[in-house]
Amino acid sequence: MKKLLYITVNSKPEEMSASKTVGRAFVNRFLEQHSDFTLEELDLYNCHIPRLEYQYFEKRNAMIKEADFNKLDKKQQEEVHKIVQLTDQFKEADMYVIAAPMWSLSFPAPLKEYIDCVVMDGKTIRIKENRIEALLNDKPRGMVYIQSSGGNIPWILRMVMNKGLNYVEDIMGAIGIKRFEELLVDGTGFTEEEKSEAVKKALAKIDNVIDEVWR
Repeated sequence: MKKLLYITVNSKPEEMSASKTVGRAFVNRFLEQHSDFTLEELDLYNCHIPRLEYQYFEKRNAMIKEADFNKLDKKQQEEVHKIVQLTDQFKEADMYVIAAPMWSLSFPAPLKEYIDCVVMDGKTIRIKENRIEALLNDKPRGMVYIQSSGGNIPWILRMVMNKGLNYVEDIMGAIGIKRFEELLVDGTGFTEEEKSEAVKKALAKIDNVIDEVWR
């Protein structure tokens, strides 16, 4: 079975979050259309993401070897295990869906901490002397980034304003995930009516996005 990894980055309950509401609808629809997928979920506000301390690494983005690992105390060893677990889970997936709000032209901090964990030498990339080689181009993979934002961002400003979305697309391309689609929940505004309308517009795009990312 293939795996869909659904990653949420919002402390709000699903019913209060525009990005998570659309994310759930997207995941459900994708699984209806692709019965050969199983679902794994990762809530970055309820999952511990380790800080990347220097003593966990042999060299840049490469985890320490067993002899040095055994010198760490119990808590530090657990942190290393967690980093490896998160990286392996990410590597094993075929399809990824990230649902996050736009915060300060980017995304909430837990997503950056998570990305730093899973961009790992020997797992998702291979660092060579003059270049970095992607390792996640070994099979078809796709990602959909679902982003909610309070305002309607004109298309001409999206390159400047959508710094978080652009970063995620760039880093995923760098590790080998080339099929990348966005699903924007723009204009959630300040009222329930505005949010409902923004969600409704985004829901109407789900089938097209699925067709683009996983044909």
